[in-house]
Amino acid sequence: MNIDSTAVNILKRGVEFDTKKRYTEALVCYQEGLQILVDRMKGECDDDVKKYLKVKIEEYMDRAEIIKKLVLKQKETGQFHEQVRIENNSTGHSYKTLFGRFLDKDVQYVIVEDPYIRSFHQCQNFLRLSELLVKSCSNLRRIELVTTKDNKSEGDQTKWFTELRNDLARYEVHFIVNYSDTLHDRQIILSSGWIIKIGRGLDFFKAPENKFCLGVYDLDLRQCHETVVDIVHSKHVKQS
Repeated sequence: MNIDSTAVNILKRGVEFDTKKRYTEALVCYQEGLQILVDRMKGECDDDVKKYLKVKIEEYMDRAEIIKKLVLKQKETGQFHEQVRIENNSTGHSYKTLFGRFLDKDVQYVIVEDPYIRSFHQCQNFLRLSELLVKSCSNLRRIELVTTKDNKSEGDQTKWFTELRNDLARYEVHFIVNYSDTLHDRQIILSSGWIIKIGRGLDFFKAPENKFCLGVYDLDLRQCHETVVDIVHSKHVKQS
């Protein structure tokens, strides 16, 4: 039976995520693939094709509902844990791809704990994350960064944060920076309860080969260092 190849590829990817217990990623794929199938069925004239599509839609909808309930139960019991292993030199791991599905209207504040938001490219990574947060979280009101001071170029670090603070204020987002000399853990805490722990923090992208190659601006095309991303959920997220 010939059905939309785009939907097939997306749903296959969903099944792969499902098998690896990366349930929230599987849900995104199932929802996207299902929408394509539903649209296809609406415009289909062949009754046999429509019946086939209806069966497939119900099959994937049932699985999606099971996953939703499973994720909800794990969140309620504090047992949710999703892990993503980023291989050395792999691509397709922008911040949006990694955890953009958790950035929505429920996020009112974000706490980023990362000791290495100091050098120019590290601060640019944080800027990219801030852009994503502002675009994705319609009710965002505060971003808090906990990091360490750069003794070599503290003046530049302070200047960059001040400029970002002024710009975020235009979007009615308050930016707070706190410094810690003992900070080691790296995590992104969302007020909605999701916590994203990246082994290397925000700085897991390799430097581009030159200034005119793919991946300079689109981080999904940038090669990465090996690292592990753990995603958990807590009903009692840290308050700032």
